[in-house]
Amino acid sequence: MLPTPSTSHVSFDTIYEPAEDSYLFLDTLSSAAETAWLTPRFNASGINSIPPSSTNSPQPLVVEVGTGSGVVLAFVAANANTIFGRRDILTLGTDVNSDACSATRQTVCLATEESQKGEDGNTISKASTVQPQFLSSLTADLCSPLRSKSVDVLIFNPPYVPTPELPDIPSPDEGESSLTQFERESYLLSLSFAGGELGMETTNRLLDSIPEVLDPVRGVAYVLLCAQNKPNEVKARIEGWGSGWTAETVGRSGVKAGWERLAILRIWRQCDR
Repeated sequence: MLPTPSTSHVSFDTIYEPAEDSYLFLDTLSSAAETAWLTPRFNASGINSIPPSSTNSPQPLVVEVGTGSGVVLAFVAANANTIFGRRDILTLGTDVNSDACSATRQTVCLATEESQKGEDGNTISKASTVQPQFLSSLTADLCSPLRSKSVDVLIFNPPYVPTPELPDIPSPDEGESSLTQFERESYLLSLSFAGGELGMETTNRLLDSIPEVLDPVRGVAYVLLCAQNKPNEVKARIEGWGSGWTAETVGRSGVKAGWERLAILRIWRQCDR
């Protein structure tokens, strides 16, 4: 069992607190089945690496969209060698909530520092081993700051709860000075769960951007859905993109009944090798 990154430093007044959906991501990405799929895809020395390589393959860029507390991105960074078969990954986060971006930076840094400690509790010399590199956590809407075809692994735990309407995306020009503390906290929290019609309005925008931002050869996206988001219809829609696009359910949570049951889709393009 890999350790869950600490979020004891995070104020959950304005940031989504890790819950069942967050932990489903940790379990899925570190599962034997998923690490067996990811490692040959990204390990530079793997015989099934894509592209095949006997030399060094480029460092994978792992991006989490909507980081919240940063617990998922921190987990991936701290356990890169287990998940990808290599430590030298690049990690980047985005979130519309600037409080979440600040929390993510601290969560990732603390988790990677902890992962670098030896059995005696002392930090292993950075010169003796390759380490993951945390690039930044950007205050931005979904994939807007990402360069085309640049992302190797995209992770998205969306606001998936069906709601009558979506909260407006924060504008840096407007600020929040007119809001009381309670109104500000309620507003920022609503950004993390309110998904609009069928809980899919934000997820639909993210799905539309996947073919543009993923690396065309080895790119893969992981997107969480609840039952009321109609995962089977989403999978059919993705496969309807053509050009080898595929979606498979790789993580499930049946703890709760009804629409709250969760699924994680792996989305990628099957290329001729």
